[in-house]
Amino acid sequence: MPDHGATSSDTPPKGWRREAGEPPLVDVFRSVRVPGSSSMFRRAMAFAGPGFLVAVGYMDPGNWATSIAGGAQFGYALLAVALMSNIMAIILQSLCARLAVGTGRDLAQACRDAYPRPVAFVLWLFAEVAIIATDIAEVVGTAIGLNLLFGIPLELGVIITALDVFLILWLQRLGFRWIEAFIVTLLGVIFVCFLLQIAMADPDWGAVIRGFAPTVEIVNNPAMLYLALGIIGATVMPHNLYLHSAIVQTRAYGDSLAEKREALRFATWDSTAALMFALLINASILILAAATFHKGGHTGVAEIGEAHSMLAPLVGSLLAPKLFAIALLCCGLNSTVTATMAGQIVMEGFLDIRIPAWTRRLMTRIVAIVPAAGVTLYFGAEGTGMLLILSQVVLAFQLPFAIVPLVMFTRDRRKLGALTAPVWLTVVSGLIAIIIIGLNLRLLWGLALD
Repeated sequence: MPDHGATSSDTPPKGWRREAGEPPLVDVFRSVRVPGSSSMFRRAMAFAGPGFLVAVGYMDPGNWATSIAGGAQFGYALLAVALMSNIMAIILQSLCARLAVGTGRDLAQACRDAYPRPVAFVLWLFAEVAIIATDIAEVVGTAIGLNLLFGIPLELGVIITALDVFLILWLQRLGFRWIEAFIVTLLGVIFVCFLLQIAMADPDWGAVIRGFAPTVEIVNNPAMLYLALGIIGATVMPHNLYLHSAIVQTRAYGDSLAEKREALRFATWDSTAALMFALLINASILILAAATFHKGGHTGVAEIGEAHSMLAPLVGSLLAPKLFAIALLCCGLNSTVTATMAGQIVMEGFLDIRIPAWTRRLMTRIVAIVPAAGVTLYFGAEGTGMLLILSQVVLAFQLPFAIVPLVMFTRDRRKLGALTAPVWLTVVSGLIAIIIIGLNLRLLWGLALD
């Protein structure tokens, strides 16, 4: 196997306790060619794709639940929170790209190589719990989409989601670009579905624009603050930090400092554009809820199934709930693909072990399916809503254990050298980390007292 930048086994590279092992996702590492002598546009387009896989995590079923509840209860006022959380996500994902390009490691590998084994093992356990919680939310969301669209019972829908393991294997065998094409295609379907639904709902566009301006009511109103915390907690997800820092390295950029700087710039453009697209989707969910449920006086709508059943009479079209279900199903399929891939990255990165891709993905999916199937069998549709909320709480608890190492690594000149994050970026990302940690702790505290 070619040397991917590892140094002598007797002298770990400066700044790391261990030398770098095999690269992340070794079967697709540097598999996407970057044209060297072509135009800047063509080189930039070679980096387009990973950001959209990351963006999927910012519009998963957990986001749907919080955005629907926020729009139904408070109209357009929480659009400002969606915008703020998206800006936070853009900055954090740019740090992931910086870590990947600057060190050749993903976040899981960086934790393994920087910390003592007991610390790295604890971080791995937290990451695995977060991956399972994420996968549970995606499984439940996909099952709800199948139920709403085709009438398939939730219990059977949960089992059907296991089939996406074979879809991922087939796509990855074709090449990493095929996975990206699949994700982007479904994102396009989701966008068109919400565009048509919003056109039917005919929102107050003046109120929409004003909703992006922050207001002190968000802080002063406890109920609004609670939902704002939920939106932030459901937006910035830990598995995306591991995922992005690995899939950026599917691009065959060079090893010189100039080539790495260009790769970092293009990767940041890609993730920024993709996350702005994710903001459009999240804002569309909230706008749709505000223009239908809040406007109609149905401020207590929070369940995805309840929102689906109420759309037709409020919008005056039987097409609206169909589009809603199609978008939800696409979101669930997209999210299960990226969450399962993140699970592979976390296990291989922290433990430095290689197992067949199908084995890892099947293990991850079974672990998610068992509790999801159990809850749906015992509690029915109401239980799935409870499970979605619980998954967001688990993610909120794990988030600091991914954000803090990321910020610390990217500010360390011994680890990144010339690609170390500038002081202003370190300060801003540090403040974002403190805000997110504080808000998530506040969310956990509120849920504990509820």
